[in-house]
Amino acid sequence: MEFASEALNCSAPDTGNMEILNLYGSTEVKQRFLAPLLEGEIRSAFSMTEPDNASSDATNISLRIERDGDHYVLNGKKWFSSGAVSPRCKLLVAMGKTNPDASPHRQQSMIVVPLDTPGLTIGRQPHVFGFDHGGGHPEIIYNNVRVPADYLLGEEGGGFAISQARLGPGRIHHCMRSIGAAERALEYMVKRSLVRSTFGSSVAHKGLVQDWIAESRIEIDMARQYVLHAAHMMDTVGNKAAANDIAGIKVAVPRMACAVIDRAIQVYGAAGVTQFTPLAYMYASQRTLRIADGPDEVHKMTIARREIMKHDPDFRMLSNRPSKSPAGAAEPQVFMRP
Repeated sequence: MEFASEALNCSAPDTGNMEILNLYGSTEVKQRFLAPLLEGEIRSAFSMTEPDNASSDATNISLRIERDGDHYVLNGKKWFSSGAVSPRCKLLVAMGKTNPDASPHRQQSMIVVPLDTPGLTIGRQPHVFGFDHGGGHPEIIYNNVRVPADYLLGEEGGGFAISQARLGPGRIHHCMRSIGAAERALEYMVKRSLVRSTFGSSVAHKGLVQDWIAESRIEIDMARQYVLHAAHMMDTVGNKAAANDIAGIKVAVPRMACAVIDRAIQVYGAAGVTQFTPLAYMYASQRTLRIADGPDEVHKMTIARREIMKHDPDFRMLSNRPSKSPAGAAEPQVFMRP
């Protein structure tokens, strides 16, 4: 699972960063960072999540990005900047506030920060479920970090929109990798069930294990079709119009992968939770994906809002007004037993 994306230079967070550098980067940014990133010569990190804020709501971001002549100055703290301790990581894409007084979705901007910029230091390096991933997920401390103004991506105030455009492709890539992990776990499950015996027969002969194998096959194939549908929608109607499908796969696929890997661990028994199989690491990675790039609950809110708006176009989350049917719409039928 880990080696394929590395070999093909399509690992997170590089793929998402490549896309926004190409779409919004200046000529210098493209020459200095995008070209070697595309060639696989360097790696990058995405610096958005903050330790003191619920960063699934991007309007909470508090890192300050202030204009000073022909530079921007950054002050604040980030963490879970995945990949930032890789020896090949040369840049961060940081999101912060350039105008705290603007409307909530126009306060943020994104900027490229070379990793060797004075004032930038790496702090704590959290482990994930006890595992220390190769590129790490470190804390990044910005203390008067000065970056050339033309390293800004797009325009001031465009950071929120860029983040949404970036995270869509990133989420579908995560889901594709999750399907690969689930396939590998199912393979492990079946092979182990054929050689492990209990009460006079192989585990593969047990009805419960056969049920696990069948359920896993069905769930993987369903998830694969869902991801292919989301990819088709992204290609044909664009990322924004495909947002519901992207949110749906981001919830469904890692959850499916966790279930399949968990069954494989059960078939392996004690060995399944040790370092002698990849299953524990795979489970930790997939469980983490239910939080990374937005927790399940946020994506389900997106799906629910869009579904409700099919029937009430004026519906808004956390609205103080009472929900009502659109003008001219028939009252909905509520089916209850008498």
